Amino acid sequence: MAAVTQKNKIARRLSKATKTKRTKRKPADDEPAVVEWGQSAAAVATPARRVTRQSGMTNKTLYQSVIVNGVEYARGQAVMVKSNSDEPYYAIIFKLWENEQGVKQIVARWLLRASEMFAKQKVDAHAQELFYSNADDLITPDMIMGPLKVMSFKEFTGDKESRFCRRFFEEHSAQVGDVDWQKLYVEKQLLDEQTDERLFTSESRKARKASGRKGEKRQRAEISDDDSGPSDSGEEGDDYEDEEPDAGKSREDASSSRADTGQSRKNPQSGEDASKDIKDTGQTPAASGCAAARSRLHVSAVPDSLPCREDEFSEIYSHLHAALEERTSMCMYISGVPGTGKTATVLEVMRALQESAGSGELPEFQFVELNGMKMTEPAQAYAQLWQAITGERATAKHAAQLLERHFSTPSPRRHTYVVLVDELDLLVTKSQSIMYNFFDWPHRPHARLIVVAIANTMDLPERMLHHKVSSRLGLTRINFQPYAHQQLMAIVQSRLNGCLAFDADAVELCARKISAVSGDARRALDVCRRAVELVELQWRHDGQPADMPLVTMMVIDRAVKEMYASGVVSFIQNASVQQKVFLVALRAAIRKAGVPEVALGDVAFVHRQLCQMHQLQAPSYDQVARLCAQLGAARCVLAESSIMDVRQQVRLAVGDDDITVALRPDPLFAKIATS
Repeated sequence: MAAVTQKNKIARRLSKATKTKRTKRKPADDEPAVVEWGQSAAAVATPARRVTRQSGMTNKTLYQSVIVNGVEYARGQAVMVKSNSDEPYYAIIFKLWENEQGVKQIVARWLLRASEMFAKQKVDAHAQELFYSNADDLITPDMIMGPLKVMSFKEFTGDKESRFCRRFFEEHSAQVGDVDWQKLYVEKQLLDEQTDERLFTSESRKARKASGRKGEKRQRAEISDDDSGPSDSGEEGDDYEDEEPDAGKSREDASSSRADTGQSRKNPQSGEDASKDIKDTGQTPAASGCAAARSRLHVSAVPDSLPCREDEFSEIYSHLHAALEERTSMCMYISGVPGTGKTATVLEVMRALQESAGSGELPEFQFVELNGMKMTEPAQAYAQLWQAITGERATAKHAAQLLERHFSTPSPRRHTYVVLVDELDLLVTKSQSIMYNFFDWPHRPHARLIVVAIANTMDLPERMLHHKVSSRLGLTRINFQPYAHQQLMAIVQSRLNGCLAFDADAVELCARKISAVSGDARRALDVCRRAVELVELQWRHDGQPADMPLVTMMVIDRAVKEMYASGVVSFIQNASVQQKVFLVALRAAIRKAGVPEVALGDVAFVHRQLCQMHQLQAPSYDQVARLCAQLGAARCVLAESSIMDVRQQVRLAVGDDDITVALRPDPLFAKIATS
């Protein structure tokens, strides 16, 4: 009994010694850091400001220091921060708080190397020189690796473990200036809010006003070259230096000027006098006029402005301008039927924002355009985005992992990314992981990612996406309505500005015919372009007289019939009743699903419903499958060949306009098509 008691005492002593030894051991890199708060301030409410998605809290408990693995770090102290590479990041602890959910966070102000700055001009710097910036980011205490010794240039002795700072970098205008590091860091002036106002805001304002005066001089020079008279604004006086620029007014002026006048860009294919297009062609004036009209009416020609989309332009511009100015992330969903100017309007907005960034009005950002039609599989969106951001190639799976880490970790070398995802409905997969990631990344605190998604279906998020995906889209949604005939007239006439090739009634007839079918502006441009080609062919057939005949209503009517009187339209008109019903059912199922292809079982269900509604004999599933095979042989539909049951994927191989035009003369199917 005594021997057992002695063994228990020895075991307890060994266990106690082992525990004591473990607590004194230095934590390994893969172990979680031990974090404690130091000196605490009172629980205060944050100043009145716009609450972003990243913060999400209105009350925080502020602290003066934090203790990480036994080392205390105070506000205003320079530290090393973990990075994804061997080289750490450098930052200054600007604020420390704990939010209502108990999450400890640090606002780190980055100390940038010369290679981490997006300066407009190359900056020569010492290898150990750092630049004090106004780029802030949220980090967690466990990301702190240790203290950093930063001194002024006069005190720097060349020690490899220390750094020096003598200049600052203003992120908004990408300007570099001198700074007194002794007063800023040692005397803790950087913790004073007035220091930021004096150091960064004034420099940014000067840079913006200087670039604005340069742009004003260029605009005056352009006006004088066009013999339009002097500017009404006059010269600015000394009071201009003390005025605060109105950001809202500048956004309104930019959107209205680009949407209405389009003076920001000059395009030789449109918006100029027709005589300028004739000069150096070596052709007769009549032939040159036709060539100019054809080039302007081509769908790929970039116009000076986008008429009839001024409201949508202003709304998109204001949302993106605010997000870029505040350096926040967001998602935007844009919907509308094909040919309503969705992509063209967004690209025009991006050109306007890029010009604002180039002039110093907005921070620098990177624009990335992704198109689902140009991808062989949805997962390629990862690889294309990663290559656009870094210039590196990677497989789709590896790129997804790299993007996840990129948007989840803070980094001083990061500006805002604006990603346009066109044809979003083609990226829908069974798991919906791709769309979920693209819409979830902007909600990360360090992402600085703006995602603009474009699709043809207004309620695609509610129809096809899981709730966790659609909820991340947010409430910023813009719908583009189909063009009315007045708008189509304005679009065509804006392309033909100065080109007298059309009769006024001919343009109106074209606009009315296209708006009655689809409201697609691209169809209207194609009809007018084909009408010009028909007139030109007739002119050449008549021996090329001096005067080119105008495009009349008869020519437009001929062009419209030629466009819609294709072999597909003729086949649909001569198809059986059940084949016509199948095409209408397939189109209805696609519209309901919001994706370009649906299962044959869904088409069969809609087919039977249409037959019952209009007193037609409802076919069996086998008969519906035979109808699908017959239309597939005629290249009216495309069907999946590997599956031959209700799960077989089917899609239309003809346009909606062709079905509408082919079935319109039939009273029965005109009623079915609208039901």
